[in-house]
Amino acid sequence: MRLEGKVALVTGGAHGIGRALCERFVAEGAAGVAVVDLDAKASLELARALGDRAIGLAADVAREADVRSAVAVTEERFGPIDLMVSNAGIGTGQGVEAPTEVWQRIWDVNVMAHVHAANAVLPQMLERGEGYLLSTASAAGLLTQIGDAPYSVTKAAAVALAEWLAVTYGDAGIKVSCLCPQGVDTDLVRSGAGSAAIETVVAQGLLTPEQVADAVVEGLAEERFLILPHPEVQQYRERKAGDPDRWLAGMRKLQRRIRGTVGDA
Repeated sequence: MRLEGKVALVTGGAHGIGRALCERFVAEGAAGVAVVDLDAKASLELARALGDRAIGLAADVAREADVRSAVAVTEERFGPIDLMVSNAGIGTGQGVEAPTEVWQRIWDVNVMAHVHAANAVLPQMLERGEGYLLSTASAAGLLTQIGDAPYSVTKAAAVALAEWLAVTYGDAGIKVSCLCPQGVDTDLVRSGAGSAAIETVVAQGLLTPEQVADAVVEGLAEERFLILPHPEVQQYRERKAGDPDRWLAGMRKLQRRIRGTVGDA
C-alpha cells in the first residue's frame, strides 16, 4: 500500500510511534489522518500542526464504543478508512503476581483494542473488497519480555490475532501487517527506566519513532506481514524456533545480567 490519497486512522496517535506514523502518513500524501489518543489535548494539538488533512479525536481504545465512534467520525470527515492502525499499548513491569485488575487492563488495551479496531472497519472493507489492518505488537510478542509477564502475554496474543486476521481475510482483499519493534525511544520506555523490562530493551539498542515510521512505510509498500524495524529480531526468532531450549537458556542468562546491572544501579 502506498499512502498517497489514502485515509488512515491511528490509535495511540499523539505520542511516540503513533505520532511519528501520523506525521509520516501526512508527509506521504495521505488524504486524511485521524490522530486518535486517550490524551485528547495532544491529539488536537498534533492534528492542528498537521493541517486540514488531519483530525484529532479522543478515545479509550479499551472501549469498543470509543473505537467505533472514532471510526464513524473519521469516515464522515474523510470517507472510507483504507488503513486502520491499532497502535496504542501499555506495559506493567510486573510478573505473574500482578493484580487481576492490572492483567485485565493490559488485556483490554493490548489485545481487545485490536479486536475492536478490526470489528469497527472490517464490514466496510469487506464490502469494498479491500482494506489494510496494521497492528502494533512488539518483539516481545515474538520472543518474550524479561520483567513483564502481562506485556509478554498480551503482545503474543496481538501477534496471534494479526496472523488469524491475515489467514481469514487475506483472500477477501484484506491486507494485514504486524509491527514488532524492539526498543524505541518513547515515553513508555523513558518512564520505566531502571526496571528490568526496560533495561533489557535499552541494552539491545533504541530506535527513534521516526525510524520505526520509516520501516512501517516500507513494510506497507511491500505488504509484508511482519514489519521488523530491528532486523536482529528475525535472527532471534530463528534461534528460538531452531532450538527452544538453548534460546531459553540464553534468555535466562540475559535476565541474570540485566537484573545484576539494575541491582547495582
